[in-house]
Amino acid sequence: RRELEGERNEQGDWEQGKDFLQEGTAHAKAERYLTTKEQFHEFLEAKGQEKPSQEIEAGDRSGNDLAEPEAKRIRLEDGQPGEAAEPGEWPQVQKRARGQNKGRPHMKPTHYDKNRLCPSLVQESAAKCFFGDRCRFLHDVGLYLETKPSDLGPRCVLFETFGRCPYGVTCRFAGAHLGPEGQNLVQEERVQAPLVRNGLDKALQQQLRKRKVRFERAEQALRQLSKGHALPEPGAGALASSSVRTCGPLTDEDVVRLRPCEKRRLDISGKLYLAPLTTCGNLPFRRICKRFGADVTCGEMAVCTNLLQGQTSEWALLRRHPCEDVFGVQLEGAFPDTMTKCAELLNRTIEVDFVDINVGCPIDLVYKKGGGCALMNRAAKFQQIVRGMNQVLDVPLTVKIRTGVQERVNLAHRLLPELRDWGAALVTLHGRSREQRYTKLADWEYIAQCVTAASPMPLFGNGDILSYEDANRAMQTGVAGVMVARGALLKPWLFTEIKEQRHWDISSSERLAILQDFTHYGLEHWGSDTQGVEKTRRFLLEWLSFLCRYVPVGLLERLPQRINERPPYYVGRDYLETLMASQRAADWIRISEMLLGPVPPDFVFLPKHKANAYK
Repeated sequence: RRELEGERNEQGDWEQGKDFLQEGTAHAKAERYLTTKEQFHEFLEAKGQEKPSQEIEAGDRSGNDLAEPEAKRIRLEDGQPGEAAEPGEWPQVQKRARGQNKGRPHMKPTHYDKNRLCPSLVQESAAKCFFGDRCRFLHDVGLYLETKPSDLGPRCVLFETFGRCPYGVTCRFAGAHLGPEGQNLVQEERVQAPLVRNGLDKALQQQLRKRKVRFERAEQALRQLSKGHALPEPGAGALASSSVRTCGPLTDEDVVRLRPCEKRRLDISGKLYLAPLTTCGNLPFRRICKRFGADVTCGEMAVCTNLLQGQTSEWALLRRHPCEDVFGVQLEGAFPDTMTKCAELLNRTIEVDFVDINVGCPIDLVYKKGGGCALMNRAAKFQQIVRGMNQVLDVPLTVKIRTGVQERVNLAHRLLPELRDWGAALVTLHGRSREQRYTKLADWEYIAQCVTAASPMPLFGNGDILSYEDANRAMQTGVAGVMVARGALLKPWLFTEIKEQRHWDISSSERLAILQDFTHYGLEHWGSDTQGVEKTRRFLLEWLSFLCRYVPVGLLERLPQRINERPPYYVGRDYLETLMASQRAADWIRISEMLLGPVPPDFVFLPKHKANAYK
């Protein structure tokens, strides 16, 4: 402040440091840490042997890179070179590529299937391979070991945690649990079944694929809705319909359905709610957030039609770890029939505390099909979805919405009273419209107005929570609680900061330990074979694309960091802190190699949220 007010006589260092900062950039301590983009990358390439000088070239004081990397340049159509400007005309300046990398290929890697060992040998099954000579996988363990890459480390997380590694000889840490003759060792005293719940049963998957699952309760509710009649409260005398045969004594719960007033209530007022985050909100990341104090967690957005088809990848989004004591799943759909049937299916197959409807997704792929934010403009379908799902669920139903579709046309205050009447137990309001996406600041003044419209139904607020001060201001609007989304991606220890009401100046070694725990959780979740290791690496890289935007507390000139402020180029207090601040995918790869070993020679990473790529 003294420097800004002009009370310091020698302001040369500060005036020079201001040249590094642009509007919308976080304010770091200029005289000690700020640098240019060129010097920043030179320092990383030199592996931290010597610090760059704080002097900058006179020609580029803004820190912009005059020569953009190839991946960030706008590619001309058909690969033709640009046309020369006419004499006397200014050359056209091409805009920098920004936003989602929609040109990335969407395909499953094929190199995983090369020289892959037959699952019957991996699982050490007593029975012979079902496919016999027609099997396309290897049956020669010796030949497989000749082509298998070397181990990535001496310790296997699965073997140490569960007493047995189910991946056997294909594990990339197999040296920790292979005997002298190549047999898979087992620690009998530590053997335990996997603790993760909500898996997809193979018999149920076959029934879903053959469309043999019956949805009697959903069909009955849909018939009532189509006739425009109010849905009757389920009473006694009707046996709960289920296509899955059960055994054991008949209880009252099997015969008498719960009335809406008897449903389990969702009492999470004042608790910290981790938002359902597509791609990055996976089970290992949620375990990290639970460790730092998140109270309520929710799975990634799952598409109801994919669940009804029995897709394994979609059902994996519903998996729940025992540490998630209050857990829900989020469904996306556009039509009452699929959403109601999916709700009935989940109600009798998985263990959750609530089911959430996604009415806030802004992406075109969902919006153009009538789902996500589009439901806010389809009141009739929206009502049928909420009423139908609420009728077939035994757990509370929640909804996540935005302020509206268009930027200056708010709809939430009109929908909230209707959602309360339709049976929603709780609503979360993101303070932005679909058109805004994540630009501009969240409108917390409008959220405060919606609290009154939603009363007595609890309303959670969401948007721009990156510090305990942000959370305190949000709670002053009268909301029942706050949902944390991108703030948790930038710093998952945010939940600890909110609960302890402090700024945590976390060190780079502590942050690396968090990433190490994430890789351990990832290997438990996705597997320790080659495919599981690379899947863990890709999700780690996606998370690093957000973590690099965090500016350490000790480097900030002004607290707290705002979520809409870009991080400046700075040299951290050690080399690792500087490396974690890099926005280049190649540097994220280097961090992943510290945790998961070297990447394969043909490794390609095309992040969803960045315009740079690694090959």
